[in-house]
Amino acid sequence: MDRLRPRSRPVFFGFTNAEIEKMEKVLEDSGEESLEKEFCQRLTKSFNRSSGRAGKPVIKWTEIQSWFQTRLTESPEVAKNELTRTKGQSEEGGVSQDSLELEFEARSSKDGAWYDVEKFLNHRFLSTGEAFCPLLKEVRVRFIGFGAEEDEWVNIKNDVRERSVPVENAECSNLKVGDPVLCFQERRDQAIYYDAHIVEIQRKMHDVRGCRCLFLIRYDHDNTEDKVRLRRLCRRPRSQI
Repeated sequence: MDRLRPRSRPVFFGFTNAEIEKMEKVLEDSGEESLEKEFCQRLTKSFNRSSGRAGKPVIKWTEIQSWFQTRLTESPEVAKNELTRTKGQSEEGGVSQDSLELEFEARSSKDGAWYDVEKFLNHRFLSTGEAFCPLLKEVRVRFIGFGAEEDEWVNIKNDVRERSVPVENAECSNLKVGDPVLCFQERRDQAIYYDAHIVEIQRKMHDVRGCRCLFLIRYDHDNTEDKVRLRRLCRRPRSQI
């Protein structure tokens, strides 16, 4: 059950092999500094004045910035490694293969709903001004099905977690009143996933269509209630229950 369609990645053309080799080296040495406007403008001027660019189209600094942005998003995901470190370390201190294959969801600050994460773009530490917790770690995420304009900084502790999974028909009997679930909320103007708790269960006989039980759930964000079928519910992964 995929909640959103994956989006394709942009492709950039026009750089010579020597320019790409130079940018790879610059990226390795400078990291996120390579995204700065003045940094890209200096590199653009250098490329356009080189003999290797003779007879070829002039490069714009925004093209170089876009190339760096794409390479940074495709590089090893620092934020993902941080999330999987404590639960996926092997005895030798490395990260297990299972942890590298984890999928994540993040809660948007715009509507409080959870969306699948396509990739972790960056991370940062913010000062909270509090002695017991001086630093707050955030990650910048791109959501599946959305462009860069919808990227968000989210709290890695409270708003990022392993992806919830759809509840199968055979798992219906395992659900109990009070259980936390992720529910697909359908409204006239939106259809998105919110955290909720099961308030009441009406057990019914299953048939060829699957589970026919009805679940009364209460959404955590606004305390409204909704009566839903099993197909609208997702559960937390077993490792987090």
